[in-house]
Amino acid sequence: MRVGVLTGGGDCPGLNAVIRAIVRKGVQEYGYDFTGFRDGWRGPLENDTVRLDIPAVRGILPRGGTILGSSRTNPLKERNGIRRIKENLAELEVEALIVIGGEDTLGVAARLSGEYDVPCVGVPKTIDNDLSATDYTFGFDTAVGIATEAIDRLHTTAESHMRVLVCEVMGRHAGWIALHSGLAGGANVILIPEQRFDVEQVCAWVTSRFRASYAPIVVVAEGAMPKDGDMILKDQTLDSFGHVRLSGVGEWLAKEIEKRTGKEARTTVLGHVQRGGTPSAFDRWLATRFGLHAIDCVRDGDFGTMVALRGTDIVRVPVADATASLKTVDPKLYEEVGVFFG
Repeated sequence: MRVGVLTGGGDCPGLNAVIRAIVRKGVQEYGYDFTGFRDGWRGPLENDTVRLDIPAVRGILPRGGTILGSSRTNPLKERNGIRRIKENLAELEVEALIVIGGEDTLGVAARLSGEYDVPCVGVPKTIDNDLSATDYTFGFDTAVGIATEAIDRLHTTAESHMRVLVCEVMGRHAGWIALHSGLAGGANVILIPEQRFDVEQVCAWVTSRFRASYAPIVVVAEGAMPKDGDMILKDQTLDSFGHVRLSGVGEWLAKEIEKRTGKEARTTVLGHVQRGGTPSAFDRWLATRFGLHAIDCVRDGDFGTMVALRGTDIVRVPVADATASLKTVDPKLYEEVGVFFG
């Protein structure tokens, strides 16, 4: 049996660990052959492949990024996209496809498996941790660790100059990175997309912090919005899944704080730093387990499913259900950490 593997969407620490686990178990336990598709859905669209065998995955466990490359290609928007994918899979004699991605990439896999009889198995990947069917996605732990370290460093320079430092982290629709890293890093204000914020309240928290002779740290997710405003965009360009480019809320907020409080404010945007580098031990562990269970789904012919973490168990869920809604921060959880604001 020949199995295809692709990684789509934004890159994420742990992708190589999944690929390694799939190939190692698939070859050693089941005798499968593997074909890697380059750059997400572009690979099966254009028949751009690379051979995957045990030597190809040797030594990639600690590496960030993905040896297969990635892209935000949406085959549903391409001319004859589905037909081209099916023809290329048939030509390559690929009988099953393991799709490693987030909401958009897995959404395509759900359509292909459910409507077009392309046998797909999904593996959830996103640093945003916003897929509803799994407790955690790999990449999230690494991103939180990077953001927390950055916040720790910002404390010392903020205190040296007694200025406000605003740290903008990733999180388009879900504030998990902001919430976890902000709490772990001792931020004085945490702003997330799920709760619109009042700029005057933010300034009050900042002023309160200065009265206690501390320099405030504000952590804000890129998708956070003020009560009297809209999402702040980098530009109006849309990708093939209809997403705009975010970034800018941190800079906007710093200017508002400085204008309203008279205190000097600066911004740090972590951006793609959160995605890069060596995956944490937890992300390597989770990604490896996902890969081992994904190839078992292929062996069992259990297509149209996604592997997911529930507690400490890896379970199978319908991939269509996994992408039907996002997992966002519960208001009660956000309220719980509010005791540290100000």
